[in-house]
Amino acid sequence: MKKQITQFMLYLRVERHYALNTQQAYQRDLQQLLSFANQQGVDSWIKLTSEHLNLLVMKMRHANSSGRTIRRHLSSIRGFLTYLVNQGCLSSNCALGLQPPKIDQNLPKTLDYGQLTLMLNPRSGSLSELRDVAIVEVIYSCGLRVSELVGLNVNDVDSEQGFLSVMGKGGKMRHTPLGESAQKAINHYLQKLGNSQKALFLNNRQLRISVRAVQEMVKKRALEVGIKINVHPHMLRHAAATHFLQSSHDLRSVQEFLGHESIKSTQVYTHLDFLELSKVYDQCHPRAKKTS
Repeated sequence: MKKQITQFMLYLRVERHYALNTQQAYQRDLQQLLSFANQQGVDSWIKLTSEHLNLLVMKMRHANSSGRTIRRHLSSIRGFLTYLVNQGCLSSNCALGLQPPKIDQNLPKTLDYGQLTLMLNPRSGSLSELRDVAIVEVIYSCGLRVSELVGLNVNDVDSEQGFLSVMGKGGKMRHTPLGESAQKAINHYLQKLGNSQKALFLNNRQLRISVRAVQEMVKKRALEVGIKINVHPHMLRHAAATHFLQSSHDLRSVQEFLGHESIKSTQVYTHLDFLELSKVYDQCHPRAKKTS
């Protein structure tokens, strides 16, 4: 693989007469690509896929690389793979369909794990406090949409098997892993609640809690622990995806975890069975770890 990069650099210098700075930029970008490919177990350029490249872009974005840098990097990769196609080394260029980020595109605001820990610390043993902690825990630990959270029923929680049955968009049911921390938070809440209605999370009138009530609670809770940005439930979901991806580097697991039909940055959708997803979740999500 390194030999083909060397041949490509010679081609740029001798046949294309690229400027020295341009050659050096290509060299840096392709060396980074080679290192990434080695990390992913890709031992031949034939085995490189668009999914690998999407993951590389995601890692660069989470490393705070600018949109301009990522666009240049993708341009270098496309040029190199086009060269390999023209040389008969590849049948197609897997980088051609990638959508580079806009120059001024930034990642959505997210919360770090320390901020989330502050929001997850119970401040009293009251029913409303235990409920609010459980809500934040379940959204973050399970990566739920707020609409999915408020739709949960008590019988959707399977503590014995360690998963939640979640009704997602389009009425599609999925099973998502329920980490140890989330299980404990739910159990503490339900023990305090006593005889429950059908709905898992109730408001003060013992009715199913609303989306608006959860949004207001999350915003207020964040402010109370000193988080100076407008925190909403989807930021907890985004944090779950971000932290999971940073630990696992497995876009397909994150995609399944979040219940996405597709992700723009992922062009290949591979279904994971629940046991495999649970294994990756237990290894990678910080709230899945058992606590003493």
